[in-house]
Amino acid sequence: MRWGLTVPLTGVPLRDHKPLITELASLGYTDLWSAEVAGADAFTPLVLASEWDDQLRLGTAVVPVHTRGPAALAMSAAALADLAPGRFVLGIGASSETIVTGWNGIAYDPPYARTRDVLRFLRQAFAGEKVDGTFDSFAISRFRLEKAPDVPPALMLAALRPQMLKLAAREADGAITNWLSADDVRQVRAELGPDKELAARIFVCVTEDAEMARNIGRFLIATYLTVPGYAAFHDWLGRGPAMKPMREAWAAGDRNAAMAAVPVEVLDDLIVHGTAEQCRAHINRYVENGLDTPIIATLPTGTSLIETARALAPSAPRTTSRTAE
Repeated sequence: MRWGLTVPLTGVPLRDHKPLITELASLGYTDLWSAEVAGADAFTPLVLASEWDDQLRLGTAVVPVHTRGPAALAMSAAALADLAPGRFVLGIGASSETIVTGWNGIAYDPPYARTRDVLRFLRQAFAGEKVDGTFDSFAISRFRLEKAPDVPPALMLAALRPQMLKLAAREADGAITNWLSADDVRQVRAELGPDKELAARIFVCVTEDAEMARNIGRFLIATYLTVPGYAAFHDWLGRGPAMKPMREAWAAGDRNAAMAAVPVEVLDDLIVHGTAEQCRAHINRYVENGLDTPIIATLPTGTSLIETARALAPSAPRTTSRTAE
């Protein structure tokens, strides 16, 4: 079974991750996955990790396909594949119009076509081929990597709904999803099929204060799940009616009302919380329902997230009821 952790941990400087990363494999972690939103880029944390550890699989979840040119993306990925041969997974995805256009000033091409075309370009580039021609969403003129990776990275797609999941099943090595419940995994797996890897980032709040965890979740869910792509994802999952009041309040500009309107059952479905043991048990429900690779994203509660990551490890000592007392 795979067991992944998202880096960097919130509020922990990159340079301070080394002691944790060097012990993750011994704790039972198999994977380290970066994210790319408005903090660290996706590649730098994994470059550092490749020097600090020689066992963990390293993955991006995900690199937006719009914010780098195809050649620049191929070069960054090839460099990391060279540092960690056979251990690197390049996860790519469409991201959102807010990130692509609002933050980067780049036109948001139709996400399906752009993702498909970048995937096909990367396959050719990593094979050492000269890429020269017109794709539906861009044209490439005579590009070849100076050194193609000895072991090309696996390619996985961020996928939330059937069309992208089916593309991942046909042309990628797997799919990466986000913001789903343990029970939702079955529906996603049915679209992807049984033969491709399915990874998911799972938001985990280690605290016995359920209301604290739910308040953290209210902010995140109101912020993320009002984005059109995620809203459509949850409509497909059947959660649209439950989230309608939140969406209406958000659209009206009332952020506090939107957060207050997130139903408790949605919070408890999408935010894993409780003791470390309870959180591990909840994460294992995702695996039992068809998830191959859980990617834990630790949420801050005021305690050390480095210690939280250790506590969530598969090999972390289990607390007996006597000890808990």
